[in-house]
Amino acid sequence: MIVGLILALVAGALVGLQNIFNSKVNEHTGSWASTTLVLGMGFLASLTMGLIVEGGNVFNLHNMQLWYWFSGLIGVGVVICILNGIKLLGPTYAISIVLTSQLSFALLWDSLGWFGLEQVPFTFRQLLGVLVIAGGIIVYKFGGRTAEVGEQL
Repeated sequence: MIVGLILALVAGALVGLQNIFNSKVNEHTGSWASTTLVLGMGFLASLTMGLIVEGGNVFNLHNMQLWYWFSGLIGVGVVICILNGIKLLGPTYAISIVLTSQLSFALLWDSLGWFGLEQVPFTFRQLLGVLVIAGGIIVYKFGGRTAEVGEQL
């Protein structure tokens, strides 16, 4: 379990870092060029690492549901939406909403057992956790700030 927690923390840090880099690329290109660069480089990196670690087994894709083959298309939507959300809302606010949405839909899909997931019973505590996070975003966005970004307190 500790390894899973560490991997999840590292993934969160990497996603945050990637979003900063992606938004900087987006400042110099357009959303579609940024998405192409991000996913293209990701493809090359994952293919290279897959070949190094798994060899030819990286192409062993039997017994997979047809719709899972389209997950890369979902990735295009993810990158485009995050890039434009950051541009319009700023990084912290946009990513807070993205993470809350991600958690909310994961809770829904787990509770309903969709997409081949093992059904997990829905509890009020889970809903309360999502609502607390959403409340935090509201406080962050609409709570009074004494200094604007870049100003010293």
